Amino acid sequence: CHLIHYLRLSHHLIVLNYLICTFDKLKSVSSEDINITDAVFDGVEVRVFEPPARGDERLKRSVVYIHGGGWALASARTSLYNNLCRIMAESLNAVIVSVEYRLVPEVCFPEQFHDAVRATKHFLQPDVLAEYSVDPSRIAISGDSAGGNLAAAVCQQLSKEEHLTVRPKLQALIYPVLQAFDFNTPSYQQNMNMPVLPRYVMINYWIDYFNGDYDLAHSLLINNHTALDVGQALSFRGRLNWTSLLPSSFKKNYKPVIQTTGKAEIIQEIPALLDVRAVPLLAENETLQLQPKTYILTCENDVLRDDGVMYAKRLENAGVEVTLDHFHDCFHGCMIFTIWPTDFSAGIQTRNSYIRWLDENL
Repeated sequence: CHLIHYLRLSHHLIVLNYLICTFDKLKSVSSEDINITDAVFDGVEVRVFEPPARGDERLKRSVVYIHGGGWALASARTSLYNNLCRIMAESLNAVIVSVEYRLVPEVCFPEQFHDAVRATKHFLQPDVLAEYSVDPSRIAISGDSAGGNLAAAVCQQLSKEEHLTVRPKLQALIYPVLQAFDFNTPSYQQNMNMPVLPRYVMINYWIDYFNGDYDLAHSLLINNHTALDVGQALSFRGRLNWTSLLPSSFKKNYKPVIQTTGKAEIIQEIPALLDVRAVPLLAENETLQLQPKTYILTCENDVLRDDGVMYAKRLENAGVEVTLDHFHDCFHGCMIFTIWPTDFSAGIQTRNSYIRWLDENL
């Protein structure tokens, strides 16, 4: 894929997504009991999963789900996410709306955020909820990885819009990516070469999302963009101080990497690195206080572990009820790997725990 990109034949992410979708066509997922339809919500494609009516039941609960893939890969229509949403619809007897936001490199930040917000706000309209027989008081916003990033950003945005008549009851974030401020948190250091999502791959996803230059990767890796002499980053430093936000069991013996002098031009070139719509962990406390009851799933073998743990702590400090569901023996992305030949016990374990929490709280 990278060779094709280097030869300017195509962007490597386009090629990789093509390969993923081609392989995906080899799989089939049964959905006899769930009505699956594709729709367009305010210009954004979605896939809706509706369970059959049960007796005299009138209104169902619902989850707006935003898939992962580094803002660049996968789809609401792939078998992995199709299977997850179908099982959610069956297990919860809920209407699941899976958002098919546009991907890198077709569009970059903030378009993925705008797509997710538009689709969610459209669904939250009372007449649309009535069309799908959804209870307005029992709606969750959820997503995994980059989708968890978008779900958190959507919840923050909705909390600021005073005119909304329907708001999510819950947010559920699965190993979310929430910050690009510090690429040397203990989990980034501990899992820097972990398969599925090594540190350099996550940094490249961020660069792609912001349409930045790969030449900046090394400077980001050593936190040059948030050095002490980078004035734009100073006001955010206290919101992401992992030495105070993480428990000692996560901090272990790792030390902070804070450069004295760095490169302020990085923030000038990519201001989105400090944009809370892209990095929800940097939101101010006033915004966090408005967030709904929250579930955050994290995995020990994941560079993003501390993103989720720090967000849980900041939300808790802001007075939000939070459930942090940490799995010591699991890895990034595991929850969607439940279909042969990638049917891992870690996937079943995390998915069941996630659905159980939704069932008990939604």
